[in-house]
Amino acid sequence: MPDPSGTERTAASTFPPERWAELAEDAPDGLAVLDPAGRFLHINRVGRELCGGTADSLIGAPAPFLPVKSCDTEPPGLLDDDFAEHVTTWSPTPGVHREFAYRLTPLSSDPSFSVVAFRDVTDERHRQRRVAAIARTAAKLASDRSLTGILDALASEVLKTDALAGVQILTREESGGGLRIIGSAGFRHRPDFFDRLVEVCERGGTLLMLEAIETRKPVIVPNRWELIRNDPTWEPLHDYLSELKWGSFASIPLIIRGHAAGVLNAFFAVGQSVGQRTMEFLTAMADQAAIAVDYAKFMQHARDVARRDERQRLARDLHDSIVQQVFSISMQAKSMQVLAQRDESVSAQSVRRIADEISLLSQTVLTDLRAMVHELRPAPSAELGGLEEAVRALVDSTTNRTGLRFSLMIGRGIEHIKGELAEDAYRTVSEAIHNVVKHADASRVVVRLAIRGDRLEATVSDDGRGIDAAKGNTDRSGPAHGYGLATMRERAQRWGGTLTVRPRRPTGTIVRLSMPMTGESPLTAGRLLTIGTTDRTPVPERPERPR
Repeated sequence: MPDPSGTERTAASTFPPERWAELAEDAPDGLAVLDPAGRFLHINRVGRELCGGTADSLIGAPAPFLPVKSCDTEPPGLLDDDFAEHVTTWSPTPGVHREFAYRLTPLSSDPSFSVVAFRDVTDERHRQRRVAAIARTAAKLASDRSLTGILDALASEVLKTDALAGVQILTREESGGGLRIIGSAGFRHRPDFFDRLVEVCERGGTLLMLEAIETRKPVIVPNRWELIRNDPTWEPLHDYLSELKWGSFASIPLIIRGHAAGVLNAFFAVGQSVGQRTMEFLTAMADQAAIAVDYAKFMQHARDVARRDERQRLARDLHDSIVQQVFSISMQAKSMQVLAQRDESVSAQSVRRIADEISLLSQTVLTDLRAMVHELRPAPSAELGGLEEAVRALVDSTTNRTGLRFSLMIGRGIEHIKGELAEDAYRTVSEAIHNVVKHADASRVVVRLAIRGDRLEATVSDDGRGIDAAKGNTDRSGPAHGYGLATMRERAQRWGGTLTVRPRRPTGTIVRLSMPMTGESPLTAGRLLTIGTTDRTPVPERPERPR
């Protein structure tokens, strides 16, 4: 059996006490001894390299590591490794910041002195911050903010994560005739900024973001500020750009289905380098911005189509009812004119008959006009008072106007549904009731509103002739009715919902709407910058949803 004491003597002879200083000097991590005031007393080779100094410059200098008594253990963060390791920042030269993870323990022989082991985690923590920034931005894309609010927040995330001097996000107009600034961070607001930028273009200045748009590739220019600060073509913006402490510049295109929809401009702080990882992060954030822009364009296109279809439906309704009725009134008036031109006397019965017809037609026209005004009038109660209040008001007014008997069944929680979701649900129910009044020849209508799980469900059923039985102008499967169903389905699909129509037994029709209450609201656009470009981005057929 080996002699333990012999093994220990062998180890001791191999590593005698005088060699421990050499081993500390060659340790793979930074090692240092701190005096009671927290100053460097000893520091090894790796430590000197990490701190960017020599032994003479570092010994006696304040160390960035907190003293033992201040190093209270705190719960680790989501991306931290354990309790014992702390992180501090060291600036070897102005504008350069390194992050050290360290462990600190007091000397057993004299607890007022400390031993610290540390390593550089700058790149690691930078990657963590970038991942967190992308995750936060993805979450913002699913919020109900405006496009400007989302991209302002995205620009701020980029600015803070990489400590940049400034960030701009610009998008192209669908006409291809200009750029629109949507989001920015780090820039002081100046109303004439873009007028001055146009003046730079007119003087012959080169805007690299236009090159990024044309080539659909990132453009990077080291020390860009040094190149333009004395360039007379950039004189209109010298005072403004000099307020930012920046050096290099990068412009990354926002790509949507192969087309450049805008750019993300990054102004780097003095001393910052533009490496591959930096560009990967900026490209990822530009992709997030492109998704938001694409979704906003899709929603704007959908709203434009809805407004166009609303006008078309109004034109159809006017032609099908009011125009024809007014034409009939005109014919009856001409009949009165013909009677008045006769030499012989006209019987009171003939005049009374024509007058009664004109009166009846006028009343019908008035009723139809009131119905149209009621449908076109905004429903403030859907936005302010909630869906329940809006539907109750709709049912009451329709009952008074038409004499239809309604049964209204409202489930728990409906009174809390407000905003744009309530508006679209209300418009869909209103269109379904309008179809019943105009086409169904029904005597009773049942309206149900309920929340099932995370979905809003609305049902409108009637005892009329049904979608297959009606004929002539009341054909519920005809063009006008088909248009109405298309509009209702668009409203449902806007929120990721569905709309179904089926016959009711023994007679009538059932219209059912189902909409998730977690859908995204439409996004809006921002401010305009008129700078001409050539390539155009098509209107998207469907959005690339936030991911």
